[in-house]
Amino acid sequence: MKLTIRRDQAAKKGMFGGHKGMRFSLYCRVEISSEEQALIDKYKVQEHVLTWRETSNGQIPGMTVGDLTQGKTWELEDVTTLLNNEEVIKDACQDFKALLQIMASFGGEEVIEI
Repeated sequence: MKLTIRRDQAAKKGMFGGHKGMRFSLYCRVEISSEEQALIDKYKVQEHVLTWRETSNGQIPGMTVGDLTQGKTWELEDVTTLLNNEEVIKDACQDFKALLQIMASFGGEEVIEI
């Protein structure tokens, strides 16, 4: 599995063309093997939520396995939010990798030395 993260920025323009700061975008996508895709299809985890967002009404789904494998772009107002989201994406990829490993282990056994 390979994670691709792409950052971009563009100037925000005012109504009369004046400079109003910068707008940032963050794109992420994972490249997966055919075996990993087969596991996703077999266990139907495309809609499995990897991240959650806080709102005034509680938590709502943020990013799913499907978003990560198809690629997703976020438009952000500041660079600190971009950096924070980037870390959340990296953590979500680690969780996704663990999920794939668990799905691949069914039908086998694990020996744990105590």
